[in-house]
Amino acid sequence: MKLKSLLTALLLLGYIYNGYSQMIATTLPDSITYWENNNKLGLDISEIAFVNWSVGGNNSVTILGKGEFSRNYSKGNLNWDNELLLKYGLNSQEGQVLRKTDDQIKFTSTFGYRKDTISHWYYSAKFNFNTQFSNGYAYPNTEDEISGPFSPAYIFLGVGSEYIRKDLGLNVYLSPLTNKTTLVLNHALADQGAFGVDPAIYDEEGNLLRKGKTSRTEIGILITNSFKRQIFKNIMLDHRISFYTDYINKFGNIDVDWQFQLDMTVNEYVRANIGLHIIYDDDIKATEEVGDEVVQVGPKIQLKQMLGLGLTYTF
Repeated sequence: MKLKSLLTALLLLGYIYNGYSQMIATTLPDSITYWENNNKLGLDISEIAFVNWSVGGNNSVTILGKGEFSRNYSKGNLNWDNELLLKYGLNSQEGQVLRKTDDQIKFTSTFGYRKDTISHWYYSAKFNFNTQFSNGYAYPNTEDEISGPFSPAYIFLGVGSEYIRKDLGLNVYLSPLTNKTTLVLNHALADQGAFGVDPAIYDEEGNLLRKGKTSRTEIGILITNSFKRQIFKNIMLDHRISFYTDYINKFGNIDVDWQFQLDMTVNEYVRANIGLHIIYDDDIKATEEVGDEVVQVGPKIQLKQMLGLGLTYTF
């Protein structure tokens, strides 16, 4: 009799516990999220030192800090991608002042809507902002800056169509109507007409009649393409290119911005990278040193090559 009562009590307790567990499970908050967040911080360091080196050379240290942050939302027919890229590099070389090697603030936000969940084509609106942290100089001259924060700053805002294949890491954006605004808030650079803004106007005696404009607005066509995917084990390819031409000012004269990078993973924290950045913009005039003077010439292809080894922290 006691055994029967004990078994009955155990069964009753098991039933109560099972019902209580189910009640707890059904009251847990929904953990489904439609946001994908990625954060990456990196620090690349390169150093060269010479001691009694017969062919000569200068000791130098280069440091480059990087940050990549993305917040992407995807649910049904909606897609909203946001990305912030930060870079800043310095070089210290024996016998020279501290020099800047890299400087970038770039934010991109793209909102897209598609008719159904099968199509990879979206009706999209894109916003892009690009500037830098500090002044840039034509070294060894460190008195007269040639660029600075918001000098220039580029703002793109447009509508178009976007093809997205997240499974392939592929993105193509086509916009027949994009506003490009160039800001040059440094008045000395604006008076020079830097980066395509209207320069200051002076009379024959050199008196200022009108200050240089601090902004320039264009309407044109923007095409961008990006491809980011692991192509080999521990090797990630990151390719980004954009083409822009203005309808009114020199239509068909295309501004190009192409970045190509290979990230090679050594272990969880150590990575090596090889990169290439090419820019052509008809509004950016190159300079050359003629004799003892620096003179302004026409636009030229700008090229930057990067090779780094450093630490990366992803969270």
